Amino acid sequence: MPNETDLYVYFEIILYPLVGMLVIEIISRTAKISNWIKLLTQALMCVGFGLAYLVIQVSNWMTAGVLLALAIALFYQAKLSKFNPQKALY
Repeated sequence: MPNETDLYVYFEIILYPLVGMLVIEIISRTAKISNWIKLLTQALMCVGFGLAYLVIQVSNWMTAGVLLALAIALFYQAKLSKFNPQKALY
């Protein structure tokens, strides 16, 4: 690997946002939170991890880019879900 980072660190970098998404999903389903709030919270979490991964020296820029692209898609789905729930795909 170019920056001599262990493979387990890359698995952790991928695992943290995944666990965050699942925790938000579980909390929103148990608390009966509306869909657009859940999507907005997941998008904000992706932005937070994406910006953190851009700042930290151990991660790579591609993971941050994927998280930021996912955040854009989640913001769009949250907007659709809030204004027109019948049109929302998720």
